[in-house]
Amino acid sequence: MLGLIQRVSRADVVIAGETVGEIDRGVLLLLGVQKGDDKSKADKLIHKVLNYRIFPDDDGRMNRSVADIGGGVLVVSQFTLAADTQKGLRPSFSSAAPPAEAEALCDYFVDRMRCQHRTVATGKFGGDMKVSLCNDGPVTFMLET
Repeated sequence: MLGLIQRVSRADVVIAGETVGEIDRGVLLLLGVQKGDDKSKADKLIHKVLNYRIFPDDDGRMNRSVADIGGGVLVVSQFTLAADTQKGLRPSFSSAAPPAEAEALCDYFVDRMRCQHRTVATGKFGGDMKVSLCNDGPVTFMLET
């Protein structure tokens, strides 16, 4: 699984003019599912997202996680993260999981994350989403399991 995390001061997802998910300070997670991904990889990524130390401590060092600060997590499925961009000028999505598998794993991911973290918001799998954020730093990391 692929997770692009961004430290944000706020983020939201709008579909057809309606806000479907929003957080204040926390992490925006763009979630990509590849062929061969499974629940164990999802569990590992959940642990990493919730515990990755990207927020400053009292000395200004990145020593606190989103769990430590009680921040929100906004999960947005994004199959384009699984694109192969090595050749040519058009991405190939042959490494992305089929939509039904990806949606089931995304649903599992969100359900498990909600069991472990208080504030979790989402977009809509396969939806035409407008994602807005205020990247804090900017701080952005690609996490893989």
